[in-house]
Amino acid sequence: MSKVFFLSDAHLGAEEREKEREKENRLLAFLDKVKKEGVEIYILGDLFDFFFEYKTVIPARHYRILEKLADLVRSGVRVTYIVGNHDYWLGSFFRDELGVIVSQKPLEVTIQGEKLYLTHGDVMGNSSLGDRALKTLLRSPVTIQLFSWIHPDVGAAIARWVSGRSREKTNPKSEIQKKLEEKVRVAYEIAKKKFEEGFDGVVCGHIHLPRIFQEGGKTFLLLGDWIHHFSFGVLNDGKLSLEYWKT
Repeated sequence: MSKVFFLSDAHLGAEEREKEREKENRLLAFLDKVKKEGVEIYILGDLFDFFFEYKTVIPARHYRILEKLADLVRSGVRVTYIVGNHDYWLGSFFRDELGVIVSQKPLEVTIQGEKLYLTHGDVMGNSSLGDRALKTLLRSPVTIQLFSWIHPDVGAAIARWVSGRSREKTNPKSEIQKKLEEKVRVAYEIAKKKFEEGFDGVVCGHIHLPRIFQEGGKTFLLLGDWIHHFSFGVLNDGKLSLEYWKT
């Protein structure tokens, strides 16, 4: 098989342990499918609700997923991770120990003859001044250095608290649904500009709504999430599709 898979926004670690285990089991089964049918998978950010790479500490609750990523690489599947706004702080552990390719920026790739623009998606729409300022602060080398001095358990607790305060923003069942749909519209307009630049497809996550738009041989694919929709993308024989995990 020569399928290429795309996944984003599982936000592992965001919910209670029982729900997390169910979500994790589904994700492990999906990655087994990738191992069996695919040659490559792109993770387009926010696989984890929070991941900070300490020099000598690995989060215990994510062990099974981390080992599965390493297993994919060992089996010959190429794994590329484009960081998101929740797991921006990936580093050498993923590269050196797991064999995962990590990109801090969107990627421009040509696969199966299709020129694709791949991005987490947090740059695919209007963001407030506060959001931009927070992103700059969190990605500052000084902030990262200071955070590394905090005990991992304390750092994780702080991250869960911050993430929990914004959880409503990513819940498609809330009253914020209309705003999310507006983000989809804005992102699609940006995708169209990429089409004008010569891209055949744009794939991104972040908005948590699974959508696919096809027009004039061009495809804009929003991956949705692995929280409510359990959706993912597939490139097969040069065609992008949106699929859902059913079991």
